[in-house]
Amino acid sequence: MSEADQDRLKEEQRVEQVVAEIKRQIGGLQEHVTEISADIVGIRKHFWDDVTVNFEDATEAAETYASIKQQAEVLSERERVHRHAHNQLRTLKRLVQSPYFGRIDFREETEPKADPIYLGIASLLDEREEQFLVYDWRAPISSLYYDYAPGPAVYETPSGTVSGEITCKRQYVIRDGKLLHLFDTGVTIGDELLQEVLGKHADSQMKSIVATIQRDQNRIIRNERSRLVIVSGAAGSGKTSAALQRIAYLLYRYRKTLRAEQIVLFSPNSLFNSYISTVLPELGEENMQQTTFQDYAEHRLGSTFSLEHPLAQMEYVLTAMEENGYAGRLEGIRIKTSPRFMRAIDDYAALLKEKGIQFRPITFRDRVIIRAERIREQFYAMDPSISIPNRMALLARWLLGELKKQERLERNKPWVEDELELLDKDAFVAAYQELRRQNQFREDTFNDFDREQELLAAKIVKKQFQPLRQFVRELAFIDAAATYRQLFSDSELAHAVFCAAERPPMWDEICRQTLERLDHHELTYEDTPPFLYLLEKLEGFQTNNIVRHVFIDEAQDYSPFQFALLQRLFPRAKMTVLGDWNQAIYAHAYQSSSFEAVASLYEPEQTETFVLTKSYRSTEPIVTFTRQLVPGGESIEPFHRAGRKPSVTIVADSDRLTEKIAAKIKELQADGHQAIAVITKTAAEAQEAYERLRDKLEIRMIGTKAISYETGALIIPSYLAKGVEFDAVLIYDASSERYQLENERKLFYTACTRAMHELHLYSVGAISPFLSTVTEDSYELIP
Repeated sequence: MSEADQDRLKEEQRVEQVVAEIKRQIGGLQEHVTEISADIVGIRKHFWDDVTVNFEDATEAAETYASIKQQAEVLSERERVHRHAHNQLRTLKRLVQSPYFGRIDFREETEPKADPIYLGIASLLDEREEQFLVYDWRAPISSLYYDYAPGPAVYETPSGTVSGEITCKRQYVIRDGKLLHLFDTGVTIGDELLQEVLGKHADSQMKSIVATIQRDQNRIIRNERSRLVIVSGAAGSGKTSAALQRIAYLLYRYRKTLRAEQIVLFSPNSLFNSYISTVLPELGEENMQQTTFQDYAEHRLGSTFSLEHPLAQMEYVLTAMEENGYAGRLEGIRIKTSPRFMRAIDDYAALLKEKGIQFRPITFRDRVIIRAERIREQFYAMDPSISIPNRMALLARWLLGELKKQERLERNKPWVEDELELLDKDAFVAAYQELRRQNQFREDTFNDFDREQELLAAKIVKKQFQPLRQFVRELAFIDAAATYRQLFSDSELAHAVFCAAERPPMWDEICRQTLERLDHHELTYEDTPPFLYLLEKLEGFQTNNIVRHVFIDEAQDYSPFQFALLQRLFPRAKMTVLGDWNQAIYAHAYQSSSFEAVASLYEPEQTETFVLTKSYRSTEPIVTFTRQLVPGGESIEPFHRAGRKPSVTIVADSDRLTEKIAAKIKELQADGHQAIAVITKTAAEAQEAYERLRDKLEIRMIGTKAISYETGALIIPSYLAKGVEFDAVLIYDASSERYQLENERKLFYTACTRAMHELHLYSVGAISPFLSTVTEDSYELIP
């Protein structure tokens, strides 16, 4: 038997031993979980049998409370132990399928020989719990596997730097507890393992990449020092995957002080949230909070305005070119998402310190009891050196005092007598008992009834005034909508916040459209962030001091307002932003880099930027094709994975287009592809494609309200497919009629880069001019 065969045999035996140990631990843990479950059921069933309940006097009540508390604590502790054991069991069941994926033999400089270190998705101790059979990929020593080839190496631990030498680096493919492949490598992750992982079919949910993390990705994942981490990466470079592994690493590294609910991920849409929802649970961690900026805006403004969804704005920009006011709306989007408009709002807020804030009157029973003019006078009578939010707090305190005065005046109004007559007997009994407690009944007086009436009248008025007090506490007396509206209705203000040279083009048309929507209580997507920004300038920024880490995916689509709002919303959090400037598909995004906007909010020494240029998602022919679609695409490096060249098929009409696409989908399905996407430019085009294809094969349409998707054949708009990947992509109509404007180039690029294994473009008539930059040998032309 050769040395290589002996080595493989030893590795196979070790896998069998480790799997046997995992199975032993699973068996013991299952018995433990069953026992704890029985304990919990028993405690719940007999909870009140073990509690002494007696409320006859204060002492007995205190003992009853203590008894209930003790029993509840016992139950809570058993439930906590059960959750922990259940999570351990879930991790072990994953480990038994593939206990580890890598190994390094590391010799510390003070030691005579190297120790083998095996890496997996979780740590595993031997039967005596003395030695690690498997190290968690997030452990400090595991960073050696991702960062170094055999030779000198160092890694950081909480107690300092450890130096030494890697004498062996090996990778494994273990499935169902069996060793399938092993290979030694001199690079971070061998191409063999990447080929094995990347060659798989797409799934309905993103998978963990811990076995294939590259060195650059590992630096992102383990970065602990930077306040702001910016990840600029090409399509398919692993930005989102690295971010999710970073979350898993942080939860492991700071497991005593950091919880999953202290991490928030802002993603592009609900579909994307579903797509990534299983990554952290696969690694044995709870999911972080997931939301979108639109969800946050709805929470803050949804009761006041009808908010436009960002995808609705996108659909308008792509389809409404012939509508009146289109040019003005497009210019408005660019202006209202620009750094210059943010400075304009800052300047406007400075002017509002002196005059101009609009207030709502306070009304009660259809009567104005505190006029808006009086509120305004009181506000501007305060020291102007005090900030607006602090003055608003003082104003609210004054208004609460005024409401107390109004309450006393209301008690003798006729409506109160009417309310008194409608009260039932229980209300009078309660009033009588309260007066007795206050010792206000005297046997020698004749006005007990009057005192009852006074007390009840006070209660009635107080209850009726409660919404007004809440109105004041919530600062609802500020008319933020009218104050924002004023910026567009008052021409003098425009001159004050924009110098003559910076006055936006088409400003009058922008103002007209804005005022029209505000009058209908509508807020466009481009108006939402600046309105929120102005609102916070007036009320004071709401802050969340619990969240410690904020992740923003698809950050190229965020405006300076959005970054500023999120930074102030989470003042104690570190921020990780990820994006690709080549996928900046929103109308505002191609005017300036969003990364510059977020970087300006932090000190340079607090910021670290990573650039990922290698694309792993698509085959080499697909990346070679797609990188020619965008300026600067030559910097994108394809991973060397073979595949078919993209195809371009030109057809005469829509009927022929339908036939060709239906035939191609069936062919792809026969070849074993599971996730096949027909990507259209817009939702309207998706509906058209669905109507044409639904009778020819089984296919589903993914709309803007979708929250998840399954594998199979589907139709999806380009902007909704961003962030997701498919085995094969069919561009529904890549004609010059559909894609011709330069501001649609990145949308076209984004759609094409969703393909993992095959990309096919169809065109009714002449192909898009975007392909003029692509060399003819990069694709197959099918007439």
